[in-house]
Amino acid sequence: MPKDFYPLPRMDQLADSTSGRELLSMIDASQRHHQIMLAPEIHKRVSFITSASTFCYVAMPFSLKNAGATYQYLVDKIFRPQIERNVKVYVDDMLVKSKETKDHITDLEETFSVLRNYRLKLNPKKYVFGVQGGRFLGFMITQRGIEANPLKVKARQDLKALTNVNEVQKLTRRITAISRFIFKQ
Repeated sequence: MPKDFYPLPRMDQLADSTSGRELLSMIDASQRHHQIMLAPEIHKRVSFITSASTFCYVAMPFSLKNAGATYQYLVDKIFRPQIERNVKVYVDDMLVKSKETKDHITDLEETFSVLRNYRLKLNPKKYVFGVQGGRFLGFMITQRGIEANPLKVKARQDLKALTNVNEVQKLTRRITAISRFIFKQ
């Protein structure tokens, strides 16, 4: 367990928060933990030895016990004014969500201003801007909230007949996992 426990948000709640939003943009931070610079007095405590020499990390390495919790705390803190209004963050995945299309550019400008202010770098290969839905944290999100991923539904539709108890148990576990998408009267 991490020394300083800081909880990660629930992925399904973050994805479901898109309900009623006209436009979405998905952004991914680059090298998440390595963007957090360590205080000079800590450098010698996070060192590693090679055959050539001893080296000290100047940025937070992924291997530190608190790296994930520290990064989540950082992004929650810097985006606090926006969190419930127009931004959701899960570690290095960011979702900018706008109630109305006309507000989306302003919401993005505000988000990029925060990112620029804290010098956080982004992964340009994982940008998706101004969409009504898409994949976020493994969920298919739309204006209606979370929807079943068509690729996963297709796999279930193509499922061959079950032949033993183990296969039935495996299917039961999978159905339990996707039960929130099954219509109930």
